[in-house]
Amino acid sequence: MRKRTLARELALQFLYMLDLRQGEGTELFEEFVQEATKSKEVADYARRLVEGVRAELPELDRRISEVAKNWQLGRMAVVDRNVLRLGAYEILRCEDIPPKVAINEAIDLGKKYSTEHSGAFINGILDKIRAEARA
Repeated sequence: MRKRTLARELALQFLYMLDLRQGEGTELFEEFVQEATKSKEVADYARRLVEGVRAELPELDRRISEVAKNWQLGRMAVVDRNVLRLGAYEILRCEDIPPKVAINEAIDLGKKYSTEHSGAFINGILDKIRAEARA
């Protein structure tokens, strides 16, 4: 598995935990990532994603809510919500990641960790965020 793909999976797992704990437990990240990987590159990118999503959470949630017609953020599946946050963060703030790569990686995460319909749902929302960011 590619290093950034693994980092995204670790970031998703940790963001999922934080979401369920209502934001509590950020101090557990270092222990979590040390147990999950020996790769400094994987750990560093996972850390970048988690810290970035946490720092930008209100803005990411606002953007997702604006394009997710008829979907309230709180009613989305926890996995889908956090995949969308990760994908939106990479699209909006990671200039070294092409938006198409961010979207494809998010779709794959949704398919792997959520439902069979998550990929299309995630694709639709992130593609709208991408289009608005370039407008």
